Amino acid sequence: MHLTVLGCSGSVPAPAAPASGYLVEDGDERIVLDLGNGTLAALAASRDPFTVNGLLLSHLHPDHCADFAALTVLRRYHPNPPHDPRANRLAVHAPAEGPTRLAAAYAVDAAELATTDLTDVFRFHPLGDGTRTVAGFTVMSARVAHPCEAYGFRIERAGQALCYTGDSGPCAALVDLAQDADLLLAEATWTHAASRPANLHLSGRQAGELAAASGARRLILTHLAPWTDPAAVLAEAGEAFDGEITLARAGARYSL
Repeated sequence: MHLTVLGCSGSVPAPAAPASGYLVEDGDERIVLDLGNGTLAALAASRDPFTVNGLLLSHLHPDHCADFAALTVLRRYHPNPPHDPRANRLAVHAPAEGPTRLAAAYAVDAAELATTDLTDVFRFHPLGDGTRTVAGFTVMSARVAHPCEAYGFRIERAGQALCYTGDSGPCAALVDLAQDADLLLAEATWTHAASRPANLHLSGRQAGELAAASGARRLILTHLAPWTDPAAVLAEAGEAFDGEITLARAGARYSL
């Protein structure tokens, strides 16, 4: 498997980095994890978005799904798509309210929303705790600690495992998802402090502790807020985890 960072800025896009979005591929099989602000353009810079076989949205905060509306426009109105997007509807795995929330983001007003149905170009599948197959990848999803319905993912293929935390505070579900993972893509929104709100995000230290507790082989820190000091987050993680640690960078590509 290969992981390409489409965007990694936490909470809002940064001047040189889109918000959250990641491309996972093995040969011609491609899935995207989250599609935050600016990530569709980043995807199109390297891959035709029509070649994506599946989309997983960890939760419905805008920095993880805002570009879904643009993807809808692309799939509905591209004058010369490589295949018929209505005959080949994209599988979208999202929280239960995904179809209605994403339709509301697409519609321009209440009148249009009343008639907006995105299932002409998408097939929606509600997420839950469990395992499913998405475009040839085995995907385990688990509810994590965040204020809204949110999921972390474990993606396996050919004996390799990638864990993506999505947005979450520390929780047992993340340890299970990341167990012995070849690569742990963990959010680390801020530096560690006792005053940080619970069940919201990981600090650099907590991301390192997760990697150590789960036995992950490599740790990539992502979702750093633009106002967070990356060096401080990296140092915190290194105090808790003695394996390889990298700061995510938009456009970076990693092989498992």
